[in-house]
Amino acid sequence: MNNSQDLFNQARELIPGGVNSPVRACGSVGMTPLFISRADGAYLYTQDGDELIDYVMSWGPMILGHNHQGVREALERALQNGLSFGAPCAPEVDLAREIVRALPGVDMVRMVNSGTEAAMSALRLARGFTNRSKVVKFTGCYHGHVDAFLASAGSGAATLSIPGTPGVPQEVVSQTLLADYNNLELVSELFAGHGEEIAAIFVEPAAGNMGLVPPMPGFLEGLRRISEEYGALLVFDEVITGFRLSYSGAQGYYNVVPDLTCLGKIIGGGMPVGAYGGKREIMHKVAPVGDVYQAGTLSGNPLAMTAGLATLKALQEQDYAFLEQKTRVLALGLKDILSRKGLPVQLNVLGSIFTLFFTSEPVVDFASAAKSDQELFCRFYSGMREQGIYSAPSNFECAFNSFAHGEKEWERTLEAAEKISF
Repeated sequence: MNNSQDLFNQARELIPGGVNSPVRACGSVGMTPLFISRADGAYLYTQDGDELIDYVMSWGPMILGHNHQGVREALERALQNGLSFGAPCAPEVDLAREIVRALPGVDMVRMVNSGTEAAMSALRLARGFTNRSKVVKFTGCYHGHVDAFLASAGSGAATLSIPGTPGVPQEVVSQTLLADYNNLELVSELFAGHGEEIAAIFVEPAAGNMGLVPPMPGFLEGLRRISEEYGALLVFDEVITGFRLSYSGAQGYYNVVPDLTCLGKIIGGGMPVGAYGGKREIMHKVAPVGDVYQAGTLSGNPLAMTAGLATLKALQEQDYAFLEQKTRVLALGLKDILSRKGLPVQLNVLGSIFTLFFTSEPVVDFASAAKSDQELFCRFYSGMREQGIYSAPSNFECAFNSFAHGEKEWERTLEAAEKISF
């Protein structure tokens, strides 16, 4: 059997960088990526035969844990009926109904195939609805690899120190106006200068692609107020927070209702899926009802819809408050261990998501997140991985807890952190 190193060597001959998404290469932490053979509950199992407690959880969506029995059984039944129809199916209607019921800002929803596709489509819709071209985004926020959003993106782009990317024309990003996350004053200045040209504000309501950075009190409310004053749309990118921060997403958690919402990952139970939705009058601009065109052969795929519906129904029975409490205890425990080792540590924790930053300053935006000591992070990452704890190989990503984790996994995680030498 090929181990991770063998497979990575083969992959580099066949796939750019040996991976199908850049941050997976583990280049920023100086390690070889682990190739996963299977996953179950809170655990990953590698091609090398190792078992690891997982805090990546497929970058967020596996909040029920890997290989959840109810989701798997629903998929097994759906598999008997075929893999793809390219035509309407009942599960897409049922999943759409659950999303509309759950999210305060969504009256109608259109299924797509990824979070990137959701953001791309929402941007086109916002421009079509307002008949304006400019868009406000926040430095360090990542909305997929859409050309207009690759100006000062976070996540993998930040990990690889790519400020933009070749292949994106300057005239495309010239329509993107940048502000610092949590800085309402800068947003107000942008609107004062360009208000009649701005179609939308795109924001992660709790930023997750510069590490976790929660909104400061009044920030989301301020964005809502400014967008309404100038007739722009407020778009929440809830690809990470949707159905994870709470069943009603960040918009329900913070009681701030956007005009449009982008979703991904979790609404497919881990299968490739995305969606964008919003107020009925805005969504009626989407073809075939309206004149804003967007289409996709695999949109509403019966397997993805079935897995997503089973996931949401299972989440309705879960105790989000319990998971939030346990996540906070775990994260504070990790911070305490690292602080006792004499390290500068800042903790951001929200719901079942957290990030540890190796800096003495509070992290409230991308500039402060970028001050985290990356050498210390690399030692932390490698030390935890050696102890059987799997986390994202970038300090600009989040750690995700799940309902499949329990006291045994949390205790092992804290014990692993105690053993690391810095």
